[in-house]
Amino acid sequence: MSLPELKDCVLDHIAIAVKSIAATRKVYEDLGLHFSPDIEEVADQKVLTAFAHVDVNAHIELLEPTSVESTIHKFIESRGEGIHHICFKVPDVKAKTQELVLRGYRFIYPEPRLGAGGCLVNFMHPKSTGGVLIELSQRPGVGGNP
Repeated sequence: MSLPELKDCVLDHIAIAVKSIAATRKVYEDLGLHFSPDIEEVADQKVLTAFAHVDVNAHIELLEPTSVESTIHKFIESRGEGIHHICFKVPDVKAKTQELVLRGYRFIYPEPRLGAGGCLVNFMHPKSTGGVLIELSQRPGVGGNP
């Protein structure tokens, strides 16, 4: 069976909400994954992030809240640690957002905003995707993202 080559929508990462990156990363390292030594703070989202490659496209992202006001903190308080969202890399997050809005999907933000790694991001509301929070992400230097 031949797998399709997807150019306009590729799995980028699965994000996992955790209380502690330091404590949780060991599970994935024991599986054989290697995290970047850099832990990035995304101040706007009130989180720390750590990424480990799974393959040439996909990553595991660990999200640790830096504040009780963080949506990740609230997620952990209400649901516990676990999968928070899945992310797909697209060439133009603004155009894809507009296309999907026209198809009836709701988004968390009216316009994409800056996320981890300098990516432009937007999130599809789980009420319009069957309960799954889906992030769309555009890498820096792609399309109109500096």
